[in-house]
Amino acid sequence: MTILFDIGNVLLRFDYKEALHALIPAELGDAAERLRLLDVKRDDLESGRIDAASFTAWALETLGSRASAAEFIDAWRSIFTPIPETWQLAEKWAADGHRLILFSNINPIHHPWIYEAYPVFAHFHGAVMSHEIGCMKPLDSFYQTAIEAYQLVPEETFYIDDLPANIEAGRRYGFHCHQYDHQDHEALETSVAALGL
Repeated sequence: MTILFDIGNVLLRFDYKEALHALIPAELGDAAERLRLLDVKRDDLESGRIDAASFTAWALETLGSRASAAEFIDAWRSIFTPIPETWQLAEKWAADGHRLILFSNINPIHHPWIYEAYPVFAHFHGAVMSHEIGCMKPLDSFYQTAIEAYQLVPEETFYIDDLPANIEAGRRYGFHCHQYDHQDHEALETSVAALGL
């Protein structure tokens, strides 16, 4: 079986707004709005339409921050908390001989750095990363690229993601799918048991 893992809120929980809030001078008084504006270009970063250096410069200006580029990158990378339950499944499935593929909307500040920061990623055999292929889930081109790159057989592919639109796209391509909620890990275990994994 090939198992496709989303990263955010499946293997790693994240909250980038809390980490970046500390970079905004208190006297500006509109931190929430400045953080909201980051979403304007975050998709550009994750789809490869803007490089990390350009995004970092723009983000610091948008936040009104006096932080350095290195300080911004450190904050942007500090957003993650591992989800032990899915790490354990990844380790088990790798040991059992299943092929594990990362399947993520992600940016070049986090990838490939995550491989150094989190040991679970050593168990993965490949990755489809949005910033490398120039498109994001749930666009069809993301799934088509993955199918071609890894010769995925839909009925032999299990896909785990936290977002409904991404799961819906996976189902259109015939994958076995599970929408993950880290507060209800048992539901994933039930799906896994039904597949005989």
